[in-house]
Amino acid sequence: MMDRLTEINPFVVGKYVSDRYFCDRSKETETLIRHLTNGRHVALIAPRRLGKSELIKHCFRQTEMTDNFYTFFVDIYATSTLQDLVYVLSRAVYEQLKPRADAWREKFFQIVSSLRLGFKLDALTGEPTFDIGLGDISAPDVTLQQIFAYIAAADRPCVIAIDEFQQIGNYPEKNVEALLRTHMQQCENAVFVFAGSKRHVMAQMFNSPNQPFYSSAIAMELGPIARDTYAEFAMSLFEQRGKSLNRNVVDQIYEQLHGITWFLQMMMNELFALTADGQCCTVDYIPVAWQQIMNTQDTIYREMMAHLSSRQKQLLQAIARAGAVKEITSGRFLQSHKLGTASSVQSALRVLLERQLVTQQDRCYSIYDPFFSHWIVGHF
Repeated sequence: MMDRLTEINPFVVGKYVSDRYFCDRSKETETLIRHLTNGRHVALIAPRRLGKSELIKHCFRQTEMTDNFYTFFVDIYATSTLQDLVYVLSRAVYEQLKPRADAWREKFFQIVSSLRLGFKLDALTGEPTFDIGLGDISAPDVTLQQIFAYIAAADRPCVIAIDEFQQIGNYPEKNVEALLRTHMQQCENAVFVFAGSKRHVMAQMFNSPNQPFYSSAIAMELGPIARDTYAEFAMSLFEQRGKSLNRNVVDQIYEQLHGITWFLQMMMNELFALTADGQCCTVDYIPVAWQQIMNTQDTIYREMMAHLSSRQKQLLQAIARAGAVKEITSGRFLQSHKLGTASSVQSALRVLLERQLVTQQDRCYSIYDPFFSHWIVGHF
C-alpha cells in the first residue's frame, strides 16, 4: 500500500518507507550505527517532528544492523504507567518476531511466562498471535524482568530503541528509571537508543549525577537537515516524476517552517499534488498549498484550542502575532497584548510548554507548529 502511495506522491509525511524517500542524514546515520555496533547506548535528542524516529528506523534497515542484530522500536509517547510500558515493549518484541519461524520465537512465551495465557493460535492461519490486554500485565516488574531475560538469551545482540523516553518521568511509579537502569546494566546482550523530544527533561535524566541514567548513554542531538541538502532532495523527487521545482520555493518554505522535516514534507506533499505533470512549481503555489493545509488541520487546531483556558489562549495568540518573544514577562509585551500580570503569564506559559504548543530556544519563545501559528493569527 505504501509503495502505491509513494508512486502517487513521493513526499512521505511522518513515516519511514525506504532509503529512496529518506532525505540524507548520512552523517547522523553513520554516527548512530557506529555507536550501536560498538555497544554504546545513545540518548538521541531532537524536537518533535524533526525526524528522530525515522532516523532510527532508517539505521535499523541498514545491512550493518540487519545482518548482525535484532532490532526493536518501541514508541512510549502514549504510555502513562509502568504497566503501559511493559505492554508496548512486550508487544513490540513479539510483533518483530512474528515473521520468524525459528526456535527463538517459540521461546518467547516460555521465558516470558507471565504472558503465557496470551499465546494463542490464529484459527485461520495457525500462526501464534499476541492476544494480550493491558489487564493481563498484572505484575509489570516481573514481566519486565522476563522480557530482559528473553533478550539476554537471544542468539545475536539486540538493539532496542525507546521513543519519547522522557515519558517515564511522568509515571506514578517512582522507581521506573532505577528499575530500567538495573535491567539495562545486567543485560549484556542489548544496546539501547533512548530518544526524546524534551531536551531539558532528557538532559536532567542523563546528565544529573543523582539520576539513575547519569552518564549511561552518549548524547546525540539532531538538528534540521541543511537547506541545500533538502532542496536537492525535493527537486530530484519532482524531476523523477516529470515535474520541476523552483529553488526559490524551497528557500521560502524552509525559512517559514524553520527547517523542521515534518512540516517541510507536509508542504512539499501539497505542492507536489498541486503541480501538474510537466509543469514547474513556483512560489505562486505556496499560498494555495498553505491554505489547503490550514483547511485540513482546522478541526485539529480547534480541538487543541478548546482544551486551553482563556489566559492560555490569549498568550498563545500574543506569541503567534509576535512570531518570537524573548522578554515574555516584560511590561511592554504584557501591556501591548493586555496579558495581565507576569505571574499569570508564567502560569499559562508552563502549561503551553508542557503540552509542547510553545517551544523555547536560545531564550526565545515561539509556537512550535508554524501552521498552527498561522491559523491562530487568522482565527483569534
